[in-house]
Amino acid sequence: MGALKPWHIAVLVVVLILLFGAKRLPDAARSLGRSLRIIKAETKSLHEDDRDLAEKADAQAGYQTLPPQAAQQAPYAAHPQQAPHVGQPYQAPQQPVAPPVVDPVQRVREN
Repeated sequence: MGALKPWHIAVLVVVLILLFGAKRLPDAARSLGRSLRIIKAETKSLHEDDRDLAEKADAQAGYQTLPPQAAQQAPYAAHPQQAPHVGQPYQAPQQPVAPPVVDPVQRVREN
């Protein structure tokens, strides 16, 4: 039950020929193929645009994306959780900067 049998397809083809005519069906199939190619090309360009925007945002944030070979060869800390992952944004570790030491007595004298 519910399976598409060969006679179902034959009935569908006969109905389509009766509705649209034998001359219009090849044109309709051609135009459907063109439309599908256009949709495929547009979705591909949208994905590329999203990828480009993400790379620009990472560049503005100061992240660097490692190529897959560099991510596998990059040294990391003793913890495996701290290992860089392929395709993930990578930011070089920064040394903590100590705040300048201010003498409270000198601050009072300046004011």
